[in-house]
Amino acid sequence: MADQGRQRIVVGVDGSDLSVAALRHAKLLADALGCVVEAVTAWHHQVAAGTVAPVRWNPAEDAGRVLADTLERAYGGQPPAELQSGTVQGQPAGELIEAARNARMLVLGSRGQGGFAGLLLGSVSAACVAHAPCPVLIVRAGPGEDTSGSADDS
Repeated sequence: MADQGRQRIVVGVDGSDLSVAALRHAKLLADALGCVVEAVTAWHHQVAAGTVAPVRWNPAEDAGRVLADTLERAYGGQPPAELQSGTVQGQPAGELIEAARNARMLVLGSRGQGGFAGLLLGSVSAACVAHAPCPVLIVRAGPGEDTSGSADDS
């Protein structure tokens, strides 16, 4: 996915409001630093013993829809120049750490879809902070938004 000659800002996207905010922050940074935004949605399908997945369900297609919908929510008709995006199969933290190799920065929401209110960091963002090969920006709100006292911040 890398653009030759331009550094990348990789953004983890899971469809949450905080991943929308992360995409918006990444665009501001990319514009200021002359970087390319690369949005990545990682998906992992784990089948538990005794369960059956719906016959027509395709987790890769669902991940693609989540990515497209989140990009639309973040940017509408004004995406960053040379926006790159894609989905990868695997554990989100590991895939995002790998995607961030040779990147200028990795940008993530502080909590994703599975986050619990009150946690400072979700498990994916905490793992990425600990192991990413580049600087990591953890986003708690959209550019210019104040989260003090908001329900999302509890």
